[in-house]
Amino acid sequence: QVQLVESGGGLVQAGGSLRLSCAASGRTFSSITMGWFRQAPGKEREFVARISWRRGSTYYADSVKGRFTISGDNAKNTVYLQMNSLKPEDTAVYYCAASSSGGYYTQEYDYWGQGTQVTVSS
Repeated sequence: QVQLVESGGGLVQAGGSLRLSCAASGRTFSSITMGWFRQAPGKEREFVARISWRRGSTYYADSVKGRFTISGDNAKNTVYLQMNSLKPEDTAVYYCAASSSGGYYTQEYDYWGQGTQVTVSS
């Protein structure tokens, strides 16, 4: 079992920044991929970014590439999502997720956090 707890969401003006954190516990993470997804009202949950815990390789959705950065701290078992140049369309509930295989789709992830709200005002 893996437990994930997100934090760091909030309200920010367009052009501003936020950093989300996801603290993981419950098992070793050497072969796990950690991902961030988001879900806006009335829309499906979508992939934002992921990181391979062992390799450190990262992948991003085109909509956030160049603005968001995913990183991990092995010692703290924590994954971060640094979000810069935020836009109103980034408004959503952001979820942290863990997968033994990795990928871009929600069904590839086995464990999910409770989500944290990010609201970007124009």
